[in-house]
Amino acid sequence: MPPTDSPLNSPAGQRFPVVVVGAGPAGLTVGCILRAGGVDCLVLETESREVIEHRPRAGVVEEWAVRGLERRGLARNLLERAQVHGECEFRFAGERYRFRYAELSGRHHFIYPQQFLVTDLVREYADVRGGEIRFGVRDVRVHGVDSARPSVSYVSPGSGERRVVECDFVAGCDGARGVTRTAMPPERVRVTRYDYGVGWLALLAEAPPSCDCVVFGMHPRGFAGHMARSPEVTRYYLQCPPGDAPENWPHERVWAELRERLGAAGAQPLTEGRLIERRVLDMHNYVVEPMAFGRLFLAGDAAHLTAPVAAKGMNLALHDAFLLGDGLVSRLTEGDDGALAGYSARCLARVWDYQEFSQWLSEVYHGTASGDPYRAGTALARLRRLFDSPVAAAAFAEQYLGTRTTG
Repeated sequence: MPPTDSPLNSPAGQRFPVVVVGAGPAGLTVGCILRAGGVDCLVLETESREVIEHRPRAGVVEEWAVRGLERRGLARNLLERAQVHGECEFRFAGERYRFRYAELSGRHHFIYPQQFLVTDLVREYADVRGGEIRFGVRDVRVHGVDSARPSVSYVSPGSGERRVVECDFVAGCDGARGVTRTAMPPERVRVTRYDYGVGWLALLAEAPPSCDCVVFGMHPRGFAGHMARSPEVTRYYLQCPPGDAPENWPHERVWAELRERLGAAGAQPLTEGRLIERRVLDMHNYVVEPMAFGRLFLAGDAAHLTAPVAAKGMNLALHDAFLLGDGLVSRLTEGDDGALAGYSARCLARVWDYQEFSQWLSEVYHGTASGDPYRAGTALARLRRLFDSPVAAAAFAEQYLGTRTTG
């Protein structure tokens, strides 16, 4: 049955003004905004609460996003517990270069793993604000989004029955592998994709951070990254062939490559530890345009994916959620359609800005290891310019922190 067909042979179900599909940062933020605005909603999630609260994910949150959460009463734990970073370090050609972006911009990054934010948001939505959420649902389908009476159906994990929820609007926040995007007619949507041609081995190590800031290593053997997650756990990345298998990277090989690629004059030795996560990310981006069709609005990775080159994914998801949540509240409480009408265009302005920066930064990270002397030379020129030109440094800080207003 196509996802926009009527949910035939299904028992009559409930009705909510908004059904949110997906309980990630975008979906839960939308839900919290709706509840605060006096709008009832239902959140559907295929995983259990335990899974979403413990699934390790990256955690770089830009300051504008933190302030947006704070204004909505959603940042108390983040502000109390997050690490605040104002500089990063580039290592290339055997040397270390500190980039102090807080001095240039007055802004910071907050390091707060996504699973911590999701835990905060689900507690706020379900336990504090009384929002309804159903975990472990299966076979979610979206129906009639081009009509005045859309609905979402799903198979209940308890009874195995298909249930139907009627609504006014559907918020598709179910990620890159979700179903809501498939409810948009292919002839009415354009999906563009960019493949970086590299993979990243994503690692979590039970080891204290080996530097007091994020470190980017550009080396002829490939990119390497070091990002603190907590005083006891560090995230590392190693460039690898796309489609590589984590099993090809035993403990000894991982740490040998990290030592080589992050080595530089005066750098402290890496503190090694047990690897508790190893997975390969094939680095690619995509963008769905428009991000809305009828009564369906996409947010977060359901609408766009940004590889972790510049740590932009969760920030874009929050930007979408702020605009979508506010727009739905305006429509459902005041009858004002203006924000929803402009939702897709406003989101996409920032999406494309972040996509361009990620593509630019990828050349900096990967050009040295490309095997192409021209790409390697231009990558090094870009790096040196950051430390030779105050104008270039300021422009980089603006993009790195997402401080330019784009939507």
